[in-house]
Amino acid sequence: MSDTFSIEDQYTSGVYAKRQVAIVRGQGALLWDQDGREYIDCVGAQGVANIGHAHPAVAAAVGQQAQQLIASPEMFYNPARAALQQRLIQLAPPGLSRVFLCNSGTEAMEAAIKFARLSTGRTGLVAATRGFHGRTLGALSATWNKKIRSAFEPLVPGFSHAAYNDLAALEAVVTDDTAAVILEVVQGEGGVHLGTAEFLQGAQALCRERGALLIIDEIQTGLGRTGALFAAEHFGLQPDLLCLAKSIAGGLPMGAVLIGERVGALPVGAHGSTFGGNPLASAAALATLDVIETEGLVEAARAQGEYLLDGLRQLRSPLIREVRGLGLIAGIEIKQKVAPYLSALMGQGVLALAAGLNVIRLLPPLVITRPQIDQVLTALDAVLAQEPV
Repeated sequence: MSDTFSIEDQYTSGVYAKRQVAIVRGQGALLWDQDGREYIDCVGAQGVANIGHAHPAVAAAVGQQAQQLIASPEMFYNPARAALQQRLIQLAPPGLSRVFLCNSGTEAMEAAIKFARLSTGRTGLVAATRGFHGRTLGALSATWNKKIRSAFEPLVPGFSHAAYNDLAALEAVVTDDTAAVILEVVQGEGGVHLGTAEFLQGAQALCRERGALLIIDEIQTGLGRTGALFAAEHFGLQPDLLCLAKSIAGGLPMGAVLIGERVGALPVGAHGSTFGGNPLASAAALATLDVIETEGLVEAARAQGEYLLDGLRQLRSPLIREVRGLGLIAGIEIKQKVAPYLSALMGQGVLALAAGLNVIRLLPPLVITRPQIDQVLTALDAVLAQEPV
C-alpha cells in the first residue's frame, strides 16, 4: 500500500468511501494515478471539470490574480468580482439581475432558501422526490434521500416533497405559505432523471399563480453540461433564484445564486460569506467562462452528448434497463448494484460515478473527444457483458 493510501486512511475523517487509486495529475478529459496509469475521467470531479483538468487559461488567471490579491470580502469593491457579477447576469436567463457569490453548491442552496423566505415572508419550501440539493441542514432538508437525512433529524421545519414530473402532486402541496419550489431540470444524484416540459413549465406557472418563488438548482447542470449554458434554457424557464457551483470556477471552490426580479430587496446584513466572491475564485470563474465561450463547449456538449447517448443506447447488455441523459450527463440504469461495475470500469481505465444504487452516471469534461467516448463505450460493453470479478 502506498504512503498516500496509508496516510489518508490514518487521518481522514472516515466519511468518504475510498477507491484504491491516488490521482496526481490531469489534462483535458484524462487523469493519471501515482503509478502513471491513464484514465478517461467520467467523474469530472463530480461535475466540476467542465472545461477539463489543468486548463492553462485558468492556471494563468489564478497565478496572475494570486500575485495581486487573493482575499477581499464584499465590504470592499473589487474589479474581478464586479466583472464576474456582470458577466453572469449577461449570460443568465431573462429576469435575473443580481448575484450572491459563495463557495459551494450547498451554500448557494442555503442562500436561496433564506432569500426566498426573506422575500416572501413565507416559511414553506417544496422540493421533489429523488432531488439532491446539498448536505448542510437547509439544503439537506430539501434533499430527498432518507439515507443521508435520517441521522440528522429533526431537520429544518417547513419542507415537503412532491413526486417529480407529477404536476398534480406539486399542485397539492404548494400553498399560500409556500415560499419557494426547488427543482432540478435534470436530477443528477437522483438517477439522471429528466424533467418534462409539462412539469417544469407547469411548476413555473404554479409558482407565479400562488405567489411562490421558483428555485432552479443548476449546481450540476449549469455552464454547458446539458448542451445549453443553463439547463433551464431547454424549457424556456425564468427562475426567480438560480443556484450555480461545481464547474463555475474551473475547479476552485465557488458557488453563486442568480437573483430575479420577483425577489424583493435584500437588507444589508441579511446574509454573507467571508470567502464568497474572493478575487482569486472570481478570476478563475471569468477565465472559465471565457474558455466555455471561445472553445465552443456548450455546442461540444450537445454534439458529443448525442454521440455518447446514441452509443450507450446501442449497447446490448441484458443488464441495462434504461439509458437517460441530456448533453454530457448520462445515466445507465442496470438491474444490479453498480459498485462492482464501477470498480471493473476503473480496471478498464474509465472512472465513473454512481447515481443511487443501480445507475452508472457519466459526467465527463466537455472537452472529451469522440475517440475517448468510443473507449468509454468499449469499456462499458465489456464490463456489462459479464459479472465483474
